[in-house]
Amino acid sequence: MMTSFTTIKNSFMRSTSLKIGTGFLIGAFVAGGVATAVTPAPATVKACVDIRTQAMYLSTDGTCPKSRSLVDFGAGSMNVKSIAAAVTPSVVSVLVSGSTGSGTGSGSVIRTSSTSSYILTNNHVVELATTGGTIKIELSNGDTIDAKLVGRDTNYDLAVVQVQQGNLPVITFGDSSKVSIGDPVVAIGSPLSLASTVTSGIISAINRPVTTGTVGSESYIDAIQTDAAINPGNSGGALLDSSGRIIGVNSAIATLTSGGATGSIGLGFSIPINQAKRISDEIIATGKSTRPVLGVIFDTAYKGNGARIGQLSPGEAAEKIGIPVGSIIKSVDGVRITDQVSAIVRIRSYAPGATVSVVVELPTGGSKTYKVTLGSAPSS
Repeated sequence: MMTSFTTIKNSFMRSTSLKIGTGFLIGAFVAGGVATAVTPAPATVKACVDIRTQAMYLSTDGTCPKSRSLVDFGAGSMNVKSIAAAVTPSVVSVLVSGSTGSGTGSGSVIRTSSTSSYILTNNHVVELATTGGTIKIELSNGDTIDAKLVGRDTNYDLAVVQVQQGNLPVITFGDSSKVSIGDPVVAIGSPLSLASTVTSGIISAINRPVTTGTVGSESYIDAIQTDAAINPGNSGGALLDSSGRIIGVNSAIATLTSGGATGSIGLGFSIPINQAKRISDEIIATGKSTRPVLGVIFDTAYKGNGARIGQLSPGEAAEKIGIPVGSIIKSVDGVRITDQVSAIVRIRSYAPGATVSVVVELPTGGSKTYKVTLGSAPSS
């Protein structure tokens, strides 16, 4: 019998024990098409990837020296093979152990120097190690390095770890605010402990409100939804655009059951990289991060459309601008608000100090638009 509900789960494997049988089935599918003379061939950009450092250089004549591999990126299409060759060395496995077990997740190298490197991953990946456990990083070449936790943010489900090894290949940042539904994407990570696994798909939705974690310590994600296969162990890995730039941190999957084995059903969720970069920059600089504050407490008993304000926090943004208690938030910067979760997710998608347009239904009737400058608070 088919169930009618989905459960959001962090895509992190709790056990690293896995046995793979020999019966892999490889399917080959060929799709035919008709080319027409009026359709121009997509332009391509050719680049050379250094075999040792994986640094990428523009190829002006379409050739590369022996020390570098030639890859090309289509302007109107996606070359998954080229993206995988260029980016896989920047995506690592995160091996975690603690008093309650062990597990494997993924991460991306976001900053490096001559002596050390920083890796972005999910909080739920490293959480096992926060009470006397250990974190190790496995590079794409199989080398394993001890890592230390720099900082983590449970509200955004993000964490940064550091290794004392420099000159690692750094992933290139994209702009998650410019992604669109239907854009092709590539996911790279370590599902089920299978390092450097590459899958592809499209962006299925944007601004998808998703919550993960336990009651009282939820993470709120203004998610990029994708049908690229994401499985347990992909958490913390990279979601890439057609140019091989990271646009999201893979974090959760939807399943059709509330327990037991889980796997991809084509509903994966990634934290937008613009949000993740702000948090990781703050963690690297100070060991901590911040979150924006509207200064409202929502009425959890309200079941209507929108998010009703039950209380105002004294001295915070909503009170300062004059939003009355009992108002129902209907949209934030043009994005429709359906309930309190979507309101929290949308507000937290901004940086502290951002000015947003909040449309509310007033308790006296009618609607009003407020321009609100968000406050700031330490993020847990």
